[in-house]
Amino acid sequence: MQIGIDLGGTKIEGIALDASTVVAARRRIPTPRDYGATLDAITRLVAELEAETGRTGSVGIGIPGVVSHATGLVKNANSTWLIGHPLRADLETRLSRPLRLANDANCFTLSEAIDGAGQGFETVFGVILGTGVGGGIAIRQRLHDGPNQIAGEWGHNPLPWMTDEERDAAPRCYCGKVGCVETFLSGPGFERDHALLGGTARASQQIVFAAAAGDSHATQALRRYQDRLARALAAVINLLDPTAVVLGGGMSNLPDLPASVSALLPRYVFSDSVLTTVVPNRHGDSSGVRGAAWLWHKGAPRS
Repeated sequence: MQIGIDLGGTKIEGIALDASTVVAARRRIPTPRDYGATLDAITRLVAELEAETGRTGSVGIGIPGVVSHATGLVKNANSTWLIGHPLRADLETRLSRPLRLANDANCFTLSEAIDGAGQGFETVFGVILGTGVGGGIAIRQRLHDGPNQIAGEWGHNPLPWMTDEERDAAPRCYCGKVGCVETFLSGPGFERDHALLGGTARASQQIVFAAAAGDSHATQALRRYQDRLARALAAVINLLDPTAVVLGGGMSNLPDLPASVSALLPRYVFSDSVLTTVVPNRHGDSSGVRGAAWLWHKGAPRS
């Protein structure tokens, strides 16, 4: 049995798999904004899953950051109370077993590569479009994270082929740089762009509804988002040339996004044809926790 834990900024989710079959009910609990309480919550969640199944399982954990190979401490986490702590070592002590941890975007990618929308494709680039923008790379169902553990972090590259308007209005990212892909393609970035176009302040879903009703500002915001996503993905394709791109996160639910982006890619990809497949994810918001469980899959790295 393989237990997956998805440690998010607002919730912790747990699931138990036997092969690809769910053998324990999925559980969700609020994430404590405190390191010690987070350790307690994960320990309790694993115990509950094992009590329900009557079995002990391997444990994989997806986190909003990574555990540094150099120090063993958490880095690059937007859940800042985790940064600088030996999360894996502390949890291994509490759970009395070895653990595997990976970035949450990598877990999403692994899930979709093994038995999701990327199944059967040699190279999968998994995309998270949500409050932030992240990504992961799986090659033959094996994660590639690189020596710096940042493979797939396309959200912190500059938006390619910026217009003068975009350059002049490029927002500052929390990472300290200006004009990152994340600042344009995240949910808050989409809402900001709609407001810049003269639309009233709206949440992303409300903008989609307004576009469907014929609102010009909302329609323009959607078209700009599609084009920016195509440009950002073209830069990834020019470098990595993945077989498939799997879209995930809340913004991936924008209407007809895979088809719209696929139609725009030939404008930007350095090729006479674009054979990369752009698809929606298969497992929805369960993909991250499934991927955490899959960290014990025979092809997954010992991270």
